[in-house]
Amino acid sequence: MNKQISIIGCGWLGLPLAKELIKDTYIVKGSTTTTNKLSALKAVNIEPYIIEFTKDGINGDIKNCLSGSDILILNVPPGLRKQPETNFVNQIEYLIPYIENSSIQKLIFISSTSVYSDEKSIPIITEKSIPKPETESGKQLLIIENLLQNNKHFQTTIIRFSGLYGGDRHPAKSLSGKINLKNPEAPVNLIHLNDCIGIIKSVIKNNVWNNKFNASTTPHPSRKNYYTSVCNSLNLPVPKFDESMINKGKIINSDKLVQLLNYSFKIKL
Repeated sequence: MNKQISIIGCGWLGLPLAKELIKDTYIVKGSTTTTNKLSALKAVNIEPYIIEFTKDGINGDIKNCLSGSDILILNVPPGLRKQPETNFVNQIEYLIPYIENSSIQKLIFISSTSVYSDEKSIPIITEKSIPKPETESGKQLLIIENLLQNNKHFQTTIIRFSGLYGGDRHPAKSLSGKINLKNPEAPVNLIHLNDCIGIIKSVIKNNVWNNKFNASTTPHPSRKNYYTSVCNSLNLPVPKFDESMINKGKIINSDKLVQLLNYSFKIKL
């Protein structure tokens, strides 16, 4: 019998992930927040649901979206840049009882390396490093990580992705032509969409639960060198950096992921 997975958040990462899981003969239930995306999900054999997180609860047929699935991939960004007042923690707290009362046994939560702070010492960050989030988004993600991993109704693995890129999405495009950018010598921490998908699939394939992984590809060139090089290759105006300030940053180490999942990164920087 085909195994079934639910994905809450079939966007930039969730949709191509769902396609790959379907190729691997999984039945996939997936959510979107907009009705005009339902046909796109149906077209690739995802069983689609409209699910929306609000300050008052969850809109949509969340029970059926979870029903029959053993694994849930929770891939919903906090969205605090567009709506700074959002309480993402509350939204996940609304979701948890639905998970507890469903068939879900295992959960993958897509988090971020923003739970770690940038430091003048440019530390190497492993899963043993103590998170010290500086942004509101990072603070809320860390609370949610703990909420999920401390819940005994299901097993949760956290994947903390670095900056995401792939397809038409690259941070160099948003930095192009800007001036007075900070931290020119800080290391770059990025991960390609293909590796995000590969890592999630490896967690499922290897049945690795109740764990945390930092996920960032190598090497870690300086921001100035890397984004100047990428902008040049894309024929975009190069960004200009402020060289006068002390640099702050971090290097995200993914050795645990490589060893425990026997994973090889597909795309290097």
